[in-house]
Order: sequence, then C-alpha cells, then structure tokens
Amino acid sequence: MTSRPAPRSSSAPSGQRPPSRARRIWQTIDGAAGGLPLDLGLYAASAAFAGITAATSTLPPHRAWGAVAGIGYLVAALLVAGQLLARRRRPDSPLAGTTARSAITALTWTTTALLPLAWQSAQRSAGRTDRAQEEVVVVEHSGARLIHDGTPYLGHDAIAALPPGEQLLGYTPYQPGMALFGLPRAALDTWWTDARVWFALATALTLALAVRTLRDNTGRHAAAGNRTRTDAALLRAVQTATVLPVCALTLATGGDDLPVLALCLLALAHAATGRPGRAGLAVGLAGALKLFAWPIALVLLFWAVTRRAGGRYAAGAFGLPAAALLPALLVDRDALVENVLRFPLGQGLVTSPAASPFPGHLIATSLPAGRAVATVLLVAAGLAIAVRLLRRPPRTAATSALICGYGLLAAIALMPATRFGYLLYPLALLVWAPALRLAAPDGSSSADSPARAADRA
Repeated sequence: MTSRPAPRSSSAPSGQRPPSRARRIWQTIDGAAGGLPLDLGLYAASAAFAGITAATSTLPPHRAWGAVAGIGYLVAALLVAGQLLARRRRPDSPLAGTTARSAITALTWTTTALLPLAWQSAQRSAGRTDRAQEEVVVVEHSGARLIHDGTPYLGHDAIAALPPGEQLLGYTPYQPGMALFGLPRAALDTWWTDARVWFALATALTLALAVRTLRDNTGRHAAAGNRTRTDAALLRAVQTATVLPVCALTLATGGDDLPVLALCLLALAHAATGRPGRAGLAVGLAGALKLFAWPIALVLLFWAVTRRAGGRYAAGAFGLPAAALLPALLVDRDALVENVLRFPLGQGLVTSPAASPFPGHLIATSLPAGRAVATVLLVAAGLAIAVRLLRRPPRTAATSALICGYGLLAAIALMPATRFGYLLYPLALLVWAPALRLAAPDGSSSADSPARAADRA
C-alpha cells in the first residue's frame, strides 16, 4: 500500500512556511472578537496615559494635550464597548465590523491629535509661548533662514553670538528638507501656518497613499478571502501610526517625526507591491527630512538587491538626500557640518537635552566610562544587524520592516541620549509587518518578481 503525503497545515498557504509562534500569538490576540477587545484596551490605556500626562507632565504642551486627548480616548473606549455589545447580540453586525472600527479610529485621531494641534496652534498664534515644543520653533526658524540666507543652518560663530539660553534653538539637527515645513510661517504668521499643521497634512496624505497602495495590490493579487484580513491588519497598522499616544502626542506638540515615519511606511508599502523605484523615492524623501530614515533606507537597499533593482532603488533613496544637502553645502559648508554632524555627535556648543531613562542613557550617566560602554553596546548591536543583512538579506517588505523595527528599538534603547517619542518608529514598523505580508502573501507573487518590479517601478 502506497503512503500518502502528510496534509499541509491549514495555517499557511501552499509553499509557505507556517507562521512563527510569535506571529501566531499576535494573530490570536489581534483577531479575538474581531479585534474589538484590543481596540478597547488600546483606547482605555491611552485615556489613562493622557490623564496622567495632563496631571503630572512638566511640559506645558504635553499637559495641554493630555487634557483634550484624554476625553477623546475615553469617548473612543465607550464607543468600542458599545461595539462589543452589538457584536455579542449579533456577531455579523456592521456596527462591529472593520468599517465601523475605521470610523472610530478616524474620530479618535481627530480628537486626540488634530483637535489638540489646532487648539495649541491657535493659542500660540494668539500669543501663548508655551504651546509648542522647541522643534516647532527650530523648523520654522530654519524655513525663514532658507528664504533669507539660502541655507536653513546657522554657522558656529552665529550660534555662539546668541544668548546662552537661545543657543540650543540656534541648532537645526535635521536634514535640509525639513525647512520646507517652516516656509508657511515665514510667509504669514497665523495658526494654520504653524509647522505642525503641515506635518499633520503631509502625514495624513502619505499614510492614505500607503494604505491605498497595499489595498489595491491585495485586490489584484491576493486570494479573494484575504481582503478582509488585510483590511483588519491595515487598520491596526494605521492605529499605531496615528492614535497611539506616542504618535498623537508627538504630532500635537512637535510633529516633525510623523512625516518621516509615514514616508518610510509608504516606502515599505511600495516594496511589498514590488515597486523598488517608488520605494526608493519615498524613503529618499524621508531621508531628506531626518537621519532616522537612513537606517531604513539601508535595510531596503538589501531588499532591492535581492530583486536585482539595487541601482534603481538607490537613485531615489540616496540621490534625493544628497540633492537636498548640496545647496546647503555650497552656501555654507561649515554651518551644515555644525548642525548635521557636530551637534548630533555631542560636539556642538550645547548638547541635546534628550535624556529619556533608557538603558543606554542610564549606563552613560551611572557607570565609570559609561558613555564609552553604551557606545560599544550600540556599535555591537549595529554590527549584529549588519551581519544578519549580509548573511540573510531580507526578501520581503515584511521582513525588512521587522529588521528595521527591532534594529531601531535596540538603537533607541542603547543610545546615550534619546527620547521616549522615538519609540513611534519601531512600534509602527513592527505592527505594519503583518499588513505588508498580507499584501504579498507568498513572498514571491507576481507583484514581487524582479521582472514585474522593473515594469512597475
């Protein structure tokens, strides 16, 4: 009697390895009761965080955010509780479906990020000087300098001539492209020219494009039943980039990291759909704004090489940041070096006030030669990631997102000077991975093939 082959596990499509244990655990938690219990936990915990922030934060913009956002999160939690009741009475109720959950997410982002942002911008325009974090002022000043001087940066001597209390604001530790968000304020002083308003607009448009890219690809290439799962995964991904407190608070009070994050997520969406050229353009735009995008650009370069599209990807990913740097380099090279290199490396006239109590900061401040120890640990983590990329380069956008997420998480934890808000990058990247995976379920669909990628880039 001939033996029959063992049946495939139903947990993975044909030709695909079964999901890892961590992925199965996440799928179980995220998929329970249509995702509503996790929604309720997210909004309830966020309401508590906002309330604590409003009562205890030493930063006036943060306290003002917490007072408004706490109500928004509480309303969202009550709405989700109502959805759970509706689902209990009728499991297929549209009130408990993905569309209704998406509507609550949009409402929550409006009440916890956009409303506090507009309120603080209006108060600031009316004369309140404690309604924006320093980075908003820095970006707006850099926009004014770009118009008047042709470079967003002040030189070493110009910064040294400022009063000691203003020297920190004289530094612009961003890439030249960030100054574009300060141009509206340089032209007109009103609430809607606040840099945060334009950060929010760029973030919303870019995230919408990323979601559309993934949904369209799922509709063309995935199995018919996969659309619902993709929509649910995308909703959870969007929540981490919008209503999660670390994102909503950052956008309402500072905001410069959100367009960078959104562009990186758009780059990964293009990678998931087999468009290396567009992925390079998106992450290149992010790199022209802030250095935080550069590690993601490097990881995606290894992905592009596996698709035989390294040159096409690199043209945008590294050509755009280089093009953004060139005018500032030609106008005042020393000012560029002072702001973009010396200050971030701790060699400026003043040092960064970033001091969140992560391991790297605690080691640097508590141990003898602690800064050197933290630096060695940070370099070791970077080398480990480099070895992993060289030995097993990522072949899918989902794997690239996971490498970026865990790598940035390690870097943030080990950097001697860092901020709590930087956690928005690894959190969003890690939660976007399932949506990226579902957009090309087998990792080798026609959307990801090198030939098709060349045609659609």
